[in-house]
Amino acid sequence: MQLKTVETQLKELFPHSQQVYGYIFQMNRVMADPIQVFVDRWPEFNVILCKPPYEKEGDLFKDTCVFTKDEASFRNILGENNIIDWTKFLCLGTSLCYEEMVMAVASERKVPVNKVSVCHMMMLQDPSRLPPVESAIESMISSLDESHTDLVNKTWKFGNTENSFQMIRNMIRHYPSCCVLDAESQQPIAWVLTYPSCAMGMLYTLQEHRGQGLAKALVSSMSRRLYSQGFPVYCFVEEENILSYNLYTNLGFTEDPQYRAAWFDFNSL
Repeated sequence: MQLKTVETQLKELFPHSQQVYGYIFQMNRVMADPIQVFVDRWPEFNVILCKPPYEKEGDLFKDTCVFTKDEASFRNILGENNIIDWTKFLCLGTSLCYEEMVMAVASERKVPVNKVSVCHMMMLQDPSRLPPVESAIESMISSLDESHTDLVNKTWKFGNTENSFQMIRNMIRHYPSCCVLDAESQQPIAWVLTYPSCAMGMLYTLQEHRGQGLAKALVSSMSRRLYSQGFPVYCFVEEENILSYNLYTNLGFTEDPQYRAAWFDFNSL
C-alpha cells in the first residue's frame, strides 16, 4: 500500500522523479529481483532512494537511483551508514544538478568516483502520432528470450562482462523487450530492452542490417506496447549520441531542456 502511495506522489513530480517512479511502478506490478526503497521520512518524504540488495552475481552492476526535492536531504541519506556500503562498487543515477554534491561526498568518504554518463531524458506523451510499422518488418518483430543474452551483452556499450550478462538476462526474463528476427536464422538482428526503471534502452542494430529503419520500427512497436500496458514511455539518450537523439525526437519524444540525468561510478569494477 505504501509503494502505491509513493507511485501516485512521484507521478506529480515529473520529470525529475521519472526514473524512481519507474522503479516503483515495476515493483507494484512485476515479481522480479527485489529493490530496497529508503525515504528520509514518511509520508512527507523529501528524498527517496532505490537500490538492489547485493546478494548474488550481477547485483553490483545494477543502479542505485535517487530522487530528491532538495540537496540537503540527498546528502543526508547518502551519509546513512546502513544504506550505502562505500567499500563496494556503486553506480548512482540522479539529476546532473547534484554533481558537485556527489563529488564532495565521495571526497569526504575518500572513495574514487567517475561521472560515466550524462543523458537527455526523452518522454513520449502521445503514441498515437507514431508512424506505422512497415508490414514486412512488423512480421519479423518478436520478443527476446534468455538464449539471446550473450548477443545483447557483447554489443552493449557497458557490457561484455559476467556482471552485465546477469543483469541483461534478468531484464529479458522479467521486463518487456522487442526484437527483429532474421528471416532465415530466426536470430535477432535488432533489439530494444526495458530497464527495471521502465526506461527503454540498449537499442541496437547489427552493423550489416543498418539503414533499413529497424530501430525506428522497434521503438514505435515497443512504445505502443508499453503505453497500452500503462507503462511510462521514456528513455535516456547520451548527450553525444546525436543519431539516437534525432531518432527519438523525430518519433515525437520530448524532453525538459533544463533537466539532465547523470550516472556516477564509485569504486569502479
